[in-house]
Amino acid sequence: MKRQLTQLTLAIGMLGACQAIAGDKEALIAEAESAAPLSVTANATIMATDGTVLREGSNNYTCYPGQEVIGPMCNPPQWDALIGALGNKEEYDVTEISVSYMLAGEGEALGVSNSDPHHPDPANAEDHVKEGPHLMILVPDNSVLEGMSRNPNDPVYVMWGDTPYAHIMIKIAEDD
Repeated sequence: MKRQLTQLTLAIGMLGACQAIAGDKEALIAEAESAAPLSVTANATIMATDGTVLREGSNNYTCYPGQEVIGPMCNPPQWDALIGALGNKEEYDVTEISVSYMLAGEGEALGVSNSDPHHPDPANAEDHVKEGPHLMILVPDNSVLEGMSRNPNDPVYVMWGDTPYAHIMIKIAEDD
């Protein structure tokens, strides 16, 4: 009887642990889905920050929960490639117009420097940016960025303009 009670206790404990893991997975998926409209997220791949696929998708987007530096986002392949190049400090050539969704804003993330994607202390950068809901747009010809504002106080502006990672920021709403 004592052995059966021990086995039952272990089984209940394992079930609880499995439910907690599943709950964490569902919470991560929900956070990732907060980045874009349902028309994007319904069929997007959802990926954890460690690269674990939480849900396979069938469209061209991958959505991620927030991280320390950046909030939840949904990206097409062009954006994922740019972020990979950024992380490795590699040059990158944009080949097509590409939209990344960050409709949940930055949340608890630190934010970034508007001019230096590799700033050592972005939260204390002179041009620190931490946005509410926004879209980010890559363009293959950076000459279209000429004359656009670089001021993050404007509703539309260029981020990282003098780098291979230049893109247009479009504010959708103010952060709460």
